Formats: sequence, C-alpha cells, structure tokens
Amino acid sequence: MSAIQLIGMHGWAGDHRSWAPWAEGAAARGWSMDCGERGYGQESPLQPRWETSAQRRVVLAHSFGPHLLSEELWQGATAAVLLASFTRFVPEGREGRAIRAALRAMGRRIKLGEEQEQLRDFLRQAAAPQSRSLLPAGPLEQGISDAGRERLLEDLEHLGATSGLPAGFPSGIPVLLVQAGQDQIVTASSRLELQQALPQATVWKRDDLGHSLIDPALPDAVLDWIADVQA
Repeated sequence: MSAIQLIGMHGWAGDHRSWAPWAEGAAARGWSMDCGERGYGQESPLQPRWETSAQRRVVLAHSFGPHLLSEELWQGATAAVLLASFTRFVPEGREGRAIRAALRAMGRRIKLGEEQEQLRDFLRQAAAPQSRSLLPAGPLEQGISDAGRERLLEDLEHLGATSGLPAGFPSGIPVLLVQAGQDQIVTASSRLELQQALPQATVWKRDDLGHSLIDPALPDAVLDWIADVQA
C-alpha cells in the first residue's frame, strides 16, 4: 500500500466525482486516494477511513467538506488542504443576518421540490466568474434522491451552525489554505477568520477564481505542496 494516503471530501451540493483529477495525479505519484461521499444524488453515502499502512495521511476538503468528516478521521491527519473553506460560514452582524436569510430561502425552495433549480443557481454562483458548464458532473446531473433532499436540508442547518475548526482537527500539522478572491459563497470575513484560526498555515490566494476554484493546474500544484511537506 502507499505510504501517502489522501482523503478528499466535497462540499454542499457536490459529490466524490469532483476529485477524479486529483486521484489521477495522486496515482501517478504512487499515492492512494479515497473520497468521502454525502449522497445527495444517486451515490451511496460513505465516510472514509485511513489505511493502517499509511504513514502520511492528508485531508483535501472543499468548502463545507472539512465539517462533513468525522472527528476520528481528523485526529489521524498529518496534513490538510482546505479549499475555499471556512470555520464559521455565517459571519456575525448584518452580513451574517443576510446570509442566514439566504440559507432559509434555499431551504424553503428545496422543501417545495425546487431542489434542481436551487442547486443550479447555487452552482452557477459557485463557479462564477467562470461558467457552470466547466464544473464536473455531480448530483444535479444525476437527480436528487429523496434521502439526498433530506441531507441537503440537514447540511444547510449544519452549515449555518459552523463556528470553528472541525472536531478533531490536529494542532501543529502542515496546512494549506487555497482561497478564491472572487468567491461569491464564502465571505471575505469568513476567509479571514479561517486564517486567524490557523496562523501557521500556508495561504494561496487566487484572485482570478471563484468558489469552485476551477483551474486544471491546481491539483498538481497542491500535490507538489503535499510532496514537499510530507517528504
């Protein structure tokens, strides 16, 4: 088995297939990669685990993804890459009140059976300034299952209640934060709060990208960083 194992976790409205380019790059380096799955569409939910043989264990998680992983898994991580993520999704003050109202509106649309339209709007905003057509296929293309609809609603509640690093997040491990300068999902104040929670982290700011961090060169760049810090 590989001495380095990566675990990827998608965010709200995503699924494990978004990690395919990352898994290909990892395999080319002789590393293994497993992915978590929340099961919004037709995919079965899966909480990943570390291989007992893995000497280096790296979490890659996008947006809400870090908060969807178990405390036990986080406790075993030796490095982490947080992509367009956050500690607290809803900031305090007026900005936070507006975001909380938006989350409630999203939940209402899903409860009314408009989950396809809601996800389409969300993914368009997540991809901006680039086209939603550049995103990998996900639950929207598969169709949302009844159980997936409930998970979307449950995770909206969880999203609104986030307030810190995920339970079990190890102190002192190497961390890379990749932040999007044109992010229309995670506010600038939430991005700053994550940096303050992880002052030792390496920070890459991509002023040209939105929340989905659409850049075919990004996986290899991140894998190079992992190779350096986990050597």
